[in-house]
Amino acid sequence: MIKVLVSGFQGAMGQQAVRLIEHDQQLELVAVYSPHATRNASVPTGCQLFTQLTAIQTDAQVWVDFSTPAGAAENAKFALAHNLIPIIGTSGLSSETIQALQKFAKSQHQKGLLVPNFGLSAVLLMQFAKQAARYFPDAEIIEMHHADKRDSPSGTAISTAEQIAIGRQGTPFEAPQTTETIPGARGAHYENVPIHAVRLPGYVAHEQVLFGGPGEALTIRQDSFDRRSFMHGLRLALLNTNKLSGFMVGLENVL
Repeated sequence: MIKVLVSGFQGAMGQQAVRLIEHDQQLELVAVYSPHATRNASVPTGCQLFTQLTAIQTDAQVWVDFSTPAGAAENAKFALAHNLIPIIGTSGLSSETIQALQKFAKSQHQKGLLVPNFGLSAVLLMQFAKQAARYFPDAEIIEMHHADKRDSPSGTAISTAEQIAIGRQGTPFEAPQTTETIPGARGAHYENVPIHAVRLPGYVAHEQVLFGGPGEALTIRQDSFDRRSFMHGLRLALLNTNKLSGFMVGLENVL
């Protein structure tokens, strides 16, 4: 049995994580944490509730985090310092924050995992995009999420752009030169990949990568219609922390 603490347990993803762990015979939910939870918050029987980070005392082995970018970074440092393996599903962490966590994990001789997207379809999309970029270096990303998602572009879109940049290496590429008659019309640019972020009610998490070449085009798309789709990836991460070496980024590291 792998003992787990869930941070941000009252949010949409946190609730899905709690249900997953409760119903999995290989996992045990021993604690939940949220600084915004009240004393009478509903928690599973036999599960400890913590509302202050410094008060946490638990025999959990893994810390699952679905909180906020600022909270997730602080929580991860606490977990690493207290011999817990952090698995962070919170997006919006800066590259500087990630590098600082990797450095801190190394100093603690610990390991952890930041997952931009737990959806297996999203992980495959990123891998396919990396392969396609070798032959189609001209690419753009359109990512679509629910209206309540605060960060844009998404962590998945940023990771996809990074994979495209890796795939382009050694392939001649020159970014198109265009003039924006309205600022921002060409989207944000990351690693010379335009990223367009859509935030609308009714969406959950979707991404498509458009590749163009002389006389042809390729589109790779993934859709997550329900947050339950992320739980398969979370379960794989929980069961395969032994595959981690240091603080790593991406679900592919445990597949």
